[in-house]
Amino acid sequence: MIDKKLLEILVCPVSKAPVEYDAERAELICRASGLAYPVRDGIPVMLESEARPLTADEKLG
Repeated sequence: MIDKKLLEILVCPVSKAPVEYDAERAELICRASGLAYPVRDGIPVMLESEARPLTADEKLG
């Protein structure tokens, strides 16, 4: 789980857009950049090299 206050200040390092937490996949999603950043042991890994591209359906939300 991600702290709500932390989630409010986190932004995508690529697009600088806000991210949203996907608890089911333990990822932070940025639709603007089309990337999903992993959350490992409760710590967001906000590195582009660690992110996975979103599928077309995920981009739409």
